[in-house]
Amino acid sequence: MDVARLTSSLIRIRSENPPGSTADLVAFIGEFLDSLGVKNRIVSHPGGRDNLITTEPGSRLLLCGHVDVVPAIPDDWTHDPCSGEVADGYVWGRGATDMKGGCAALLAAYRDVIESGVEPKAQFAFVCDEETGGEHGIRALLAQDLFEPRDCLIAEPTPAMSPAVGQKGLYRVDLSFRGRPGHSSLYPLVGKSAVMAAFDLIDYLREVHARPFPPGEDLQPLVAQSARIFREIFGIEGGDSILTRVMFNPGRIEGGEKANIVAEQCRMELDVRVPWGCSLDDLRRGIAEHAPDAAIRETDVAEPTLTPPDARIVRTVCTEVARVYGTAVPFLQWAASDAKYLRDKGFDVVEYGPGEIPTLHAVDERVSVEQLEKAVDVYRGVIRAYSR
Repeated sequence: MDVARLTSSLIRIRSENPPGSTADLVAFIGEFLDSLGVKNRIVSHPGGRDNLITTEPGSRLLLCGHVDVVPAIPDDWTHDPCSGEVADGYVWGRGATDMKGGCAALLAAYRDVIESGVEPKAQFAFVCDEETGGEHGIRALLAQDLFEPRDCLIAEPTPAMSPAVGQKGLYRVDLSFRGRPGHSSLYPLVGKSAVMAAFDLIDYLREVHARPFPPGEDLQPLVAQSARIFREIFGIEGGDSILTRVMFNPGRIEGGEKANIVAEQCRMELDVRVPWGCSLDDLRRGIAEHAPDAAIRETDVAEPTLTPPDARIVRTVCTEVARVYGTAVPFLQWAASDAKYLRDKGFDVVEYGPGEIPTLHAVDERVSVEQLEKAVDVYRGVIRAYSR
């Protein structure tokens, strides 16, 4: 089975999160590895949240991917998001880019290395819930000490010539504001609005966003390279602001009782991305001080992370990318992934994988067959380098 057909097969096995079951997909991967004679183990959690790790001895490299995908509504798609159709040079469907294409390319590369007569010194970890924070996936596997710190390659989608070597920090919280109800005709002289308290916090976050956090000398070249990449992918000018400023999104707000009552309650789900040089503790305190009547529940917290550019995994992946594409330009990631948990545990991590980045989590998600085949070529080289 070639890598495009393998990607298609993975897409056709549904693994939306929520609801979060990956049991069928993990079983398929287990059968694929069984056919290669590779020992593996399924680590299960309630709701079919299954992970798979391989257990062959002598591993020097961890190959990691998540098998859950965000939900897709089929309206407006050119091809059904669960079809995995191969057409017009692409594999189409939810997860094609994020990141069943990358998982398929890892598996195909590993198979090719075995069939060439080389014993791969690499371990797999396919995890169930990267899209919802990794509680039952990478965080659970790390908590159980199922693998030791080592070099790690995650097949997250990246630009074709640009491995990701670091990512901003993350502060994700739920805030429950409490107000004091009253008749709306007397507000703001009577009552205290929980909804307006939420907007006061947003005003504060706008002020925080306006302040840049200049990178240190070691990061300046990476920030400049990343800004160029953002411009090429998204058409965003001034992309350095993405990496040097606090970015925030009040992704969900709901509150109040009715129009003529001063709102007694309001809930906000807030996502904040933290640049290098910004104190996460200071940011936490600032949010708490500007939401004094809110109960704050932290759901995901991580400092910015970075794998040193001279680390072996960075040098190896860049060498293989340059061999296939002619050049390699590392960059810093604007989003978050399982890499943050692995780096916190002492892993040197690089993310590199195939995908059409603008279609990530979007309508008509797809990955080109050419990118898949070149990713396999890169992965083969990386696996061989760690298997000598």
